[in-house]
Amino acid sequence: MRRLALCLLAIALLIPACATVDLNAPVPVYETGVDPNAWALVPAGEFLSGQHNHAAMLDYDFEIMITDVTVGQYLAYLNQVLAEGALRVDGERVIGFYPGDEFRGVKHEVEIPAGDYLFVPLDDPASRFTYDGSAFAASPGYESHPMTTVSWFGAWGYCGASGARLPLELEWEKAARGSDDDRPFPWGFDIDRNRANFYASRDPFEDMRSFGSRTSPVGFYNGRSYDGYATRDAASPYGLYDMAGNVWQWTGDVYEGQHYRYLRGGSKDTYEMDLRIWVRNSATPTYYSPAVGFRCAQDVN
Repeated sequence: MRRLALCLLAIALLIPACATVDLNAPVPVYETGVDPNAWALVPAGEFLSGQHNHAAMLDYDFEIMITDVTVGQYLAYLNQVLAEGALRVDGERVIGFYPGDEFRGVKHEVEIPAGDYLFVPLDDPASRFTYDGSAFAASPGYESHPMTTVSWFGAWGYCGASGARLPLELEWEKAARGSDDDRPFPWGFDIDRNRANFYASRDPFEDMRSFGSRTSPVGFYNGRSYDGYATRDAASPYGLYDMAGNVWQWTGDVYEGQHYRYLRGGSKDTYEMDLRIWVRNSATPTYYSPAVGFRCAQDVN
């Protein structure tokens, strides 16, 4: 009898874990007070790069968005460029032109010639937008969340449309770390659940028994309290938010002999160790995910 009771208890515990994730569960809506249209200046100078603190130098100033590009911002772009004919819908995809990369024939390198490439899919159930055949709209509650299910090409296209670009890896790293110390996280040397959105951070947007992990609005971790959930300010030394957690961020480097693109920052689906500033991820430029987004950088004239 005792063995049977233990078996029934084990089954009862497994049922919630195996339940279907409800991707359309209502999401709490909070105003963070952080402006997604704002940019931060990152000045030229030295800083410590990587896990082993190599001296690095950027000899120019640049600006970078203080948040990830939001769903609302990206859909405004899509609606505009589709109307202008710069992008087009091809079946269940939004595609656009990319001028291609130089191909060197390195082992495992995949050629990326000039042509039309996937920007965003239209049939992914994890996307936080709808398309009715003529216009895009944000899913309820997600307008201020980071844009996800966007490929590297889609991120590249968005930034380029306004004369900006994706940040280089070194630019991203300096913007996250600053130049004063060797901190592993944008805000300092330690991490806790109220600083960032990562796996099992127990934030208001996560419930692994039902809808799983979800993104949080850009700038959510700014020291404010939301319905009793107190966040700690997680801004980087230059005032950037979500440089650790929430979504991986595409960077702009196109390395010789490689077709892969690199991402930084960790996400809602990674453990806290992956939120350290030096951690990298990589994927093909057509890859997209509900845990991948981006922000833009621009030169200072």
